[in-house]
Amino acid sequence: MRRALLLSVFLPFVAFSVPSKAQEIAGETAAPVLLLADNLFVTSDRQLVAEGNVEAIQQGTRLTAHRITFDQEGGTLKIEGPIRIDDGTGTTILADAAEMDRDLQNGLLSGARVVLQQQLQMAAVRMNRVQGRYTQLYKTSATSCHVCEDGKPPIWQIRAAKLTHDQQEKQLYFEGAQLRVLDVPVFYFPALRLPDPSLERSNGFLVPKVRSTSNLGTGLKVPYFITLGDSRDLTLTPYFSSKTRTLGIAYRQAFKAGRINFEGAYTRDDLQPDDTRGYIFGDGKFELKNGFDLEFEIQAVSDDAYLADYGLPDQDRLRSQLTITKARRNSFLRAGVFDIKSLRDEDDDLQPNKVADFFYQNRLHPAAGGELRLTFHSHAHFRTSNDQGTMDSANGRDVVRHTADAEWTQKRILDSGNIAEFEVGASADYFQYQDESYYSSPAQRFTPRTAFTMRRPMTRTDSTGATQYLEPILQIGWSAVTGDEVASDESTLAEFDQGNLLELSRFPSVDAREDGLSLVYGLNWARNTPGGTRALATIGQVIRQDGEAGFSESSGLSGAHSDLLLAGQLNLHDHFGLTARGLLDDSLSFSKAEFRGDWHNDRTTLSGTYLWLESDAEEGRDQDTSEIWLDGDYTINQNWAANANLRYDFTESEPSRTGLGLVYSNECVKVDLSVNRRYTSNSSIEPSTDFSFSVALGGFLAGSGDQTYRRSCKNT
Repeated sequence: MRRALLLSVFLPFVAFSVPSKAQEIAGETAAPVLLLADNLFVTSDRQLVAEGNVEAIQQGTRLTAHRITFDQEGGTLKIEGPIRIDDGTGTTILADAAEMDRDLQNGLLSGARVVLQQQLQMAAVRMNRVQGRYTQLYKTSATSCHVCEDGKPPIWQIRAAKLTHDQQEKQLYFEGAQLRVLDVPVFYFPALRLPDPSLERSNGFLVPKVRSTSNLGTGLKVPYFITLGDSRDLTLTPYFSSKTRTLGIAYRQAFKAGRINFEGAYTRDDLQPDDTRGYIFGDGKFELKNGFDLEFEIQAVSDDAYLADYGLPDQDRLRSQLTITKARRNSFLRAGVFDIKSLRDEDDDLQPNKVADFFYQNRLHPAAGGELRLTFHSHAHFRTSNDQGTMDSANGRDVVRHTADAEWTQKRILDSGNIAEFEVGASADYFQYQDESYYSSPAQRFTPRTAFTMRRPMTRTDSTGATQYLEPILQIGWSAVTGDEVASDESTLAEFDQGNLLELSRFPSVDAREDGLSLVYGLNWARNTPGGTRALATIGQVIRQDGEAGFSESSGLSGAHSDLLLAGQLNLHDHFGLTARGLLDDSLSFSKAEFRGDWHNDRTTLSGTYLWLESDAEEGRDQDTSEIWLDGDYTINQNWAANANLRYDFTESEPSRTGLGLVYSNECVKVDLSVNRRYTSNSSIEPSTDFSFSVALGGFLAGSGDQTYRRSCKNT
């Protein structure tokens, strides 16, 4: 029968693994220790001996050993192993034997092994405890790899003459260290400092990356992370190759009511040897008083080719903005200013690059029923060019417009089961132009409108248990645009889809409005099965009394009869999804079509998109567009994974982008290899190939341990 002894003294074996609690409580009486053993006795020379399945438990820390001898006169503690200490915070110490002083602030452990956060293990011939804070290991080996007892070396290890673990600062200091891969020395470090796995943020190097491109050659990125307190940090990333000298900078800061993020780079390279190159991206969000939110975004680059040359997010337009919003149940306010820079092969001076916008909407619920929406919208955009606008070209036209709108809607469910919706509203628009020779300024327009919509939702359950839904839709609408002729500056590209099928104006902005009497018919259908299959379909068309000349030919909305809108979606058991949308014209050919599919199982994820657009000079397309995008990931086994992407232009019969990646991961290392090729070019960007390679050693990052990839000793 095991015997128990409740000790009122503080057994400081917790000091093996955590800072001494005696230091923390500064002299206060420590919690008692429960000592369990098969035998407990006191010898004639006043030594307390516990032997046989010895356990000592105190405040979540547990020590197990074969024998513990406490010499009260000499103030020494002798522990015979095998010894195991678990501190309850993720640190485990194993040893063959130990000799410690009364307070266990100093002592010696032989044959010791320390495991931190179940990620990093450190084995040593001898281990010392110093001042209750430092653990010193001599002739030590540290690794996060699974170590087998067959004598085979781990994938990697750091061998050092001495390793000091500062448990207060949570740092590991190596002296005379070697990084070995499969027991082969690769690097030698006279001194090396690394964080222990429990430290969430610490100054130091992050995972380096090798990058090789056809434009910049082979180079190395070595990021260095700097903490600036609990709420700020800075990352500096030197990038060196034979053709570039670049310093990347990333800064983050959190506030009580918001946060900011900035990243950028300063570059001197051989691609543009006489120029200083670089970029800066930043964003932030803050909660202001009275329910207002402030957001900003900064995007700036030295030249059009920089983002592509350095493998940064591929964007064709950069937008900087400052916005203020306030959203409530019945009101919404948004105000913002924007600066837009084009990276396309187009004259940026002729694009609206300075924009200001203000939007306010309020919802009211009159006693008579229904909902009343009152909206005010002001907008201004400016171009750098001073060329005069004409009927056919905006050139340098600058625009300021204001819109006031009122709309009342009433929806009723009739006794027959039909849903009737009535809408009536009116808009007043005011326009001012600068650098304009054709349109008069100021210009005013007034547009009353009304619509009546009927729906007939029907459901049924068939013999298989599947539920089907069918809803015919019919709408009669009318609007009348009166006033001056205005420039259609913002409504040059229009889309026809399920979202605007029942709108009285399908232009993207108010500088163009549909006019006259119209009829819309459509049909919604859905089917849901008990097994999880779901299918949706929508068909619709717009018929006007008079043809609409403001839409482009390929928009599907021009003429008295719009193209037939076809849209559908299919989902199978959450593993396969297909979405399709197309516009079918009178000749039964598609002017626009888009298909997107997603499929996945336990090992494979595949997604793809196909897009077809017929040529349309009004939308800036001189030839048909036919492209496909494919992205896929495949888990080969528990350690290996592959990914690939492809963008192929059927019109040009060649790919525009391709990419391939291979990743190996286990409990102690992650190797990431990828290669990407861009085939397209323009006046500032040449085709290029980007090769990237990185190796990350596990065990030195908070939360980096992952038992999913742990190797077996039978099959490593």
